[in-house]
Amino acid sequence: MTAKSAIQAPIQVPVDAAERRARRPVVVYPNGTLPAPDMTRLQEARATLEKIDEIIVSPREGGAFEAPKGHFFRVVSVEGPQVGDLNLWNAADLSERFFSGKTRALHATHVSVGDRLWSSLPHLRPMATITHDTLAWYGWDDDGAGLHDVIGTRCDPYTNRLLSGGDYHHCCHSNLTRALAGAKGLAFREAEPHVHDVLNVFMCTGFTRDTHQYFMKASPVRPGDYIEFFAEIDLIGALSACPGGDCSATHSSDAAACYPLKVEIFRPDMALLKDWPFPERSGYRNPE
Repeated sequence: MTAKSAIQAPIQVPVDAAERRARRPVVVYPNGTLPAPDMTRLQEARATLEKIDEIIVSPREGGAFEAPKGHFFRVVSVEGPQVGDLNLWNAADLSERFFSGKTRALHATHVSVGDRLWSSLPHLRPMATITHDTLAWYGWDDDGAGLHDVIGTRCDPYTNRLLSGGDYHHCCHSNLTRALAGAKGLAFREAEPHVHDVLNVFMCTGFTRDTHQYFMKASPVRPGDYIEFFAEIDLIGALSACPGGDCSATHSSDAAACYPLKVEIFRPDMALLKDWPFPERSGYRNPE
């Protein structure tokens, strides 16, 4: 008996319980009709990359960057095992932002090369395409964990106070808010509503088999590892170097060993992408 079942009165198991449990699963969003990126062309463009900018995100802090349409950007481990929380927005319209839930539904709980980061409704278009991942070898481990998840929300000071009773000001939510506020010249309270659920870069996560709770474990990321994206629209991004370090034990604290992360921006030979089908906003229009 689980702890949850112990809080209600006993119920009678129906005679067809086994039959009901044995029903065949059906994928909610079959993705065979998704517009697929031309990965061959993107790989050709990668061979011409010229680095034009970079930022260093300090441990337990956040940083903002711009990635113009048609450019590539990387999140890079530089000193030690460190995970990061990534937010993306349309550089010209903060109401269009990364939609982690829909990305999860269209692709998977964890993303890698060939998967795309989709934007919020009513826009619903790919904001970025993952073009390289040095940790793609990891796959799924014996605990059912994988990397780069779109299931965690981000550590935040509100949940931290709810669970611990304490206040902590370097949660990823706070770091991302400060980064966006600084980049766009906004007050903290103006920027905060734009911060959203994240791509947990380098984070190793899954769900426990018994209680189905979200868990984290030590990330396999090492200095030199990176994940790379192709910007499908003009982007402003924010990255937090999570206060959990490699998330092997805790987060939202000063106890974990934390390291900086780097974001690099690259320009390809744009002639190779002169007719790239950069995505338009969704063509659906509500008739009401």
